Amino acid sequence: MVEPVLRVQGLRKRFGGLAATDDVSLEVRPGELHALIGPNGAGKTTLIGQLTGEITPDAGQVVFCGEDITRLSVAARVKRGLARSFQIVQLLDDDTAEANVALAVQARAGHSFRFWRAAGRDAALLEPARALLEQVGLARHDTRVADLSHGERKLLELAMALAARPILLLLDEPMAGLGAAESLAMTETLRALKGSVAILLIEHDMEAVFALADRITVLVYGRAIATGTAEEIRANPAVQDAYLAEESSP
Repeated sequence: MVEPVLRVQGLRKRFGGLAATDDVSLEVRPGELHALIGPNGAGKTTLIGQLTGEITPDAGQVVFCGEDITRLSVAARVKRGLARSFQIVQLLDDDTAEANVALAVQARAGHSFRFWRAAGRDAALLEPARALLEQVGLARHDTRVADLSHGERKLLELAMALAARPILLLLDEPMAGLGAAESLAMTETLRALKGSVAILLIEHDMEAVFALADRITVLVYGRAIATGTAEEIRANPAVQDAYLAEESSP
């Protein structure tokens, strides 16, 4: 059996009387797109924080590529190949799209000592930056970030995450705030990435989730209540109850 890229075992985190994650276990396989879904307040953000090292779990284990990284720092996890994109995009608005990605390429290459040389003018950094922008389908590489649409900014953020050459990419609601056409474009971009990098996708857009995911884990009140294919999750009574309960709540 193939060793999973990520194995989470019995992860627990409490904030006062609230169990944000309650004995969560899941696995992400090499090349798999694994979606993590759940109602608001299910604990998805807390779980991702524990995977990236921003939140220390009370109990449990995070194993990445066979190594226990539960107590490693955020930076140490990134160096090992775990990259995250954020729901709220933070970019350098006054620079071009390619300059932003060039900075990410520079950081990955460990060239911070060249701080006096603008990454946006360094051909050795711009070439891979442009290739990454083409990979995610962002054609306006020389456009100032402030002039990009919301969807284009999301694609830019994805390119910057890919600049880290991750083994596992954590995507935090890449469809958030996108219109129908932009969501479709992002879905196709992620579809094209499938197989080249393992992806853990946190997303509320169920149409995108069911179209993309190889497997889905459902988190409710901090607990993983089901893992399976899209068909298995659609047919799972516990999942149906969880979402119906959310929709019927005041």
